Amino acid sequence: MKIRRLVECVMNVSEGQDHSKLEQIASRIRKVPEVFLLDYSADSAHNRTVFTFVGNPTAICRAAFAATEEVIKLIDLRFHNGVHPRIGAVDVIPFVPLIGVTIEECTKIAHRLGEQIALQLDVPVYFYGNAAMDLRRKNLLEIRREGFEKLRELIQSDPEKKPDFGLNRLHATAGAVSVGARPPLIAYNIYLGTSDISVARMIASVIRESGGGLKGVQALGFFIDYKDLAQVSMNVSDYQKTSLKTVYDRVRCKALEFHTDVHSAEIIGLVPQIALTCASPQALGMETFRASKILEKRVQEVLGVTFGEEWLT
Repeated sequence: MKIRRLVECVMNVSEGQDHSKLEQIASRIRKVPEVFLLDYSADSAHNRTVFTFVGNPTAICRAAFAATEEVIKLIDLRFHNGVHPRIGAVDVIPFVPLIGVTIEECTKIAHRLGEQIALQLDVPVYFYGNAAMDLRRKNLLEIRREGFEKLRELIQSDPEKKPDFGLNRLHATAGAVSVGARPPLIAYNIYLGTSDISVARMIASVIRESGGGLKGVQALGFFIDYKDLAQVSMNVSDYQKTSLKTVYDRVRCKALEFHTDVHSAEIIGLVPQIALTCASPQALGMETFRASKILEKRVQEVLGVTFGEEWLT
């Protein structure tokens, strides 16, 4: 089978503990014709799940809306606790061009979905990445900086917090949602051989691009209770300029300065094949890495497609 137009959606949902709810959300995605759920990765400490699904531009928008509608029924953000920053029950909905689709088309999908969410589900929407209407919101961190609790107050009083679509108030239980268009990125977590969160935060502060560190790297430090380890949690958005091996080596170097080491690492969601040409998964700290975590392999397994030169262009 030859796929001529394919878009990826990487929806981040503020629930990582109740697997019955997660399966209900997954079921809504699976029921949309011409959409294929590739993966969903839950983390109980972050209390967050990443759903990765693909489809043509029309179908992917339908699936994202259906999933958002289901999440709003199931998740009450007022009772949500997790280490990861968030502003919504559906926190982030990025669209990524894979085959035969441009980033401009993904921006149109994002805008169409955002308007639909605001009008039909009464959830305010902020646009980020290539879909940003306000350039100050191009970086997702700027939208999510205050979190749900503070944004609930500021959205009504601070003109800079006005959403791009929807009323100047958060949905009572679902908060707000950030919808965007972007190139592929990699969610890469490195666990340190210590439980000291201050070490993770210090390393994150010096390796992220905004702190003068690695280009295209965003990083935060967390304590992961079920592992009793500190974690450097990263998004690597320019993995062809800053390889995962570069990221791993820099984190390990900094960890050694704090008299600890890297314990292990993981990919959240899926990873493009090209990002693993720099080093083996084991050399990147991932001893239990599965081939099904590779985006192209997973698409091939689920859709049975063959890839030409247009893949990821």
